[in-house]
Amino acid sequence: MSKPKRQMNLNVFLMNAGHHEAAWRHPGTEPHHITDIRYFQRLARIAEDAKFDSLFLADGLAVSKNIRHGAFVGLEPFTLLSALAAVTERIGLIGTVSTTYNEPFHVARKFASLDHISKGRAGWNIVTSGSELEAENFSKDTHLAHNKRYERAREFLQVTTGLWDSWEDEAIVIDREAGAFADDAKVREINHAGAAFKVRGPLNIPRPPQGYPVLVQAGSSEDGKEFAAQYAEAIFTAQQTLEDAQRFYTDVKGRLARYGRQPERLKILPGICAVIGATESEAREKERQLNELTIPEYGLRQLSGMLKVDLFTYPLDGPLPELPGLTEINGNKSRYRLVADLADRENLTIRQLIYRLAGARGHRTFAGTATQVADQLEAWFTQEACDGFNVMPPYLPAGLEEFAEQVVPELQRRGLFRTEYSGSTLRGHYGLDRPVNRFASPALAAESAG
Repeated sequence: MSKPKRQMNLNVFLMNAGHHEAAWRHPGTEPHHITDIRYFQRLARIAEDAKFDSLFLADGLAVSKNIRHGAFVGLEPFTLLSALAAVTERIGLIGTVSTTYNEPFHVARKFASLDHISKGRAGWNIVTSGSELEAENFSKDTHLAHNKRYERAREFLQVTTGLWDSWEDEAIVIDREAGAFADDAKVREINHAGAAFKVRGPLNIPRPPQGYPVLVQAGSSEDGKEFAAQYAEAIFTAQQTLEDAQRFYTDVKGRLARYGRQPERLKILPGICAVIGATESEAREKERQLNELTIPEYGLRQLSGMLKVDLFTYPLDGPLPELPGLTEINGNKSRYRLVADLADRENLTIRQLIYRLAGARGHRTFAGTATQVADQLEAWFTQEACDGFNVMPPYLPAGLEEFAEQVVPELQRRGLFRTEYSGSTLRGHYGLDRPVNRFASPALAAESAG
């Protein structure tokens, strides 16, 4: 029997009015609806009708100093995803939560709740936070050092997964005659005592339907890649070229063996921001019109913060000045390196770099027809650069509708993407096993794994 053809995973990254930094100025977007649940419910239904594996919400814990010109604020992910769960049935629901400015018990309880509410569709995008501004909202004077944030994240994962395992699957018995709601021998304290956390447990909600929500990670620094190899089941990454994506794919997949993991247990999903037109020239014109809506002051402030250099004192049509070394960056190290490399490789002026980043903040952007977009995705997917994509519509809702109605059918015709859902959980969509409960008896653990 021939081996089934490998198919890609597609996640859609919903960002308010769209991913382009000037999307909110585009006449076809709805920035006045970014706190309207009906707007997001409509987007979720579009994505589910197209059979996307999942949708994803980013989150930050501070307001950018660029708020005058940027629309990157919005609803809290748990609240929004719970509302989306009520109007969808299959699509996965992934929310971003920081391990630096939260407590494990809170996060474990909320994700267990979301997984129960959605009947097994929850996913957690694990971030360590990259903004210095966030520290000041949590009674801290400075942002925790990069390596310390990852040390805390590792312990955070030990605690949250322990709390999800604190209930065995058969713990609830509901024996009315005996007066037994739960078998208390199957509900355990975890008694964690570590460098950052001391947590007794057990969790006050039964084990999630998926065992754990799907664990997603978005950091591509050395610390981030090692963390992903140990814990992540999907990675949202930014890669500009096929060669860079192939190197990243090989690097991260190659690290899994040291943690006893198989390469197929981690899905690597680079971001793609596609501007789609009936012709290539139409797509490029749409991209040009979007870029013309950018506000230089906004782009300069974003780029200055990313590169840790005040670019307001340099000419827009000149080159970047000398940049600080990577060791001096305490924010998003991988994005800093990507942007610096992009500017150097293509010899970009500051203005050109702002335009290149306007669509997706360092993720790959591409303007072309639906067929050309599908060609690009197929090339990366078939040449071991990814397992699928994190789709980042430049403007909403039209950018998602165009991808769903034009690119997805082309991928389906090529046999690269599903035409119907075959499962009902996010783990099922991604082909991931349900985690074994570390506290269960060997027989029950084997049964759960099977």
